[in-house]
Amino acid sequence: MMYKPFFEIIAVLIFFFISAESLSGQAVSKVEGLVSPKYEEQVITVGGPDADISGYTSDAIQIAVDAIKTRGGGTVKLNPGRFLIIAPVRIYSHTALVGSGEKTILHKCDGFRTNFIIDADYGMLKATVKDPSGFKVGMGIQLFDDAHKSGWDVTTAKITAIDGQVLYFDNNTVNDYIASKNGTISNACSIVEGVGVEDVRIADLVVEGNKNTNDYINGCRGGGIYFHKSRNCLVEGVKVNEFNGDSFSWQITENITVKNCIATYGDGLGFHPGTGSDCSIVENCISHHNKQDGIFLCWRVQNGIFKNNVCYANGRFGISIGHQDTDNLFINNHIYENEQHGINFRRETEHNSGHRNTFRNNIIENNGSPTFKAYGIYIGGRTQDIIIENNIIRSTGKGNQIAAVGIGKYSSRVVMKDNKISGCEKLINE
Repeated sequence: MMYKPFFEIIAVLIFFFISAESLSGQAVSKVEGLVSPKYEEQVITVGGPDADISGYTSDAIQIAVDAIKTRGGGTVKLNPGRFLIIAPVRIYSHTALVGSGEKTILHKCDGFRTNFIIDADYGMLKATVKDPSGFKVGMGIQLFDDAHKSGWDVTTAKITAIDGQVLYFDNNTVNDYIASKNGTISNACSIVEGVGVEDVRIADLVVEGNKNTNDYINGCRGGGIYFHKSRNCLVEGVKVNEFNGDSFSWQITENITVKNCIATYGDGLGFHPGTGSDCSIVENCISHHNKQDGIFLCWRVQNGIFKNNVCYANGRFGISIGHQDTDNLFINNHIYENEQHGINFRRETEHNSGHRNTFRNNIIENNGSPTFKAYGIYIGGRTQDIIIENNIIRSTGKGNQIAAVGIGKYSSRVVMKDNKISGCEKLINE
């Protein structure tokens, strides 16, 4: 029996490998204009007499977004101007909503609220209200009562019709809302939202939340920019100012990237990745003077990267981490002069704590206030396997930051190395 020399066998294997790679590449390549027609990128402009759609309203933007959807996707380009927003702009998959920078302003209309006079039970698409005068068809709304007014208990929708004192809307109520328990309907809503979408880009615009006239809307159900059950989306170059709720919120998501964005003077959280959001990236963002936290990792925020961000002068923590928020990287952030801890690990059980988070090359300084003795980083609950390395953690006379790191008595396996600490104690074990 004859055997081929070893090098001949290797040559044959290499030939088949290269051929397979070549064939594989041919199989997945796209030849345009052969089987399927090639389309120009679809762009619809909004705002002004020279635009495809001239109006400066959320209705005008929505008409453009709906038209792009029927064409399979594309870009809605917002010209400079001030757009009056009465309802969330609902963006769809494979769509970009792009402004003209700071000259494109989405301004939330004044708020209005009234009470139910008949219970709005679970699954309903209407509510009978005391005063319908401040509502109009197409307006965004939220429904709640004193027993169901936070988290996922709130219903959000758009009004589809008004008949006397009866408001009809497009989303079934998610609870029994009781009139005698201060059942309320208000026109608080998101400004731009994507629900169940993918491949979306929102860029280069300003949101003015008009918080002084609007009700608060919680971040599970809304935000200045809001995503729910979505993936592979990008928000960049967007500023949200004075929104009565969370400036940026994304819930139950995969691969959401938020970069070069600003959250400022909101009455909620600056940036709120939450409720099982995996592989989030928050990069080159600024969060300041928000009533709550600069960046709040809600429940099950995992495998995220938070880098080159600035969080300062927020009313609670610079960054908050808690329930199953594991395996995240925080790098090159500047966290300073927040009212409480610079970075706070919330108190959770061992199984639910924010394990295996890494902090590298951050500057954390001057957090705390006259009424709150703060740590640069506080590790509460039963948190384990935290790495803190190559950070600058200091107090320079501002704030009330008494130690670089505080470790709760039930937390363990915290590694600190190569940090530069000054002006405060290195470590306090509670």
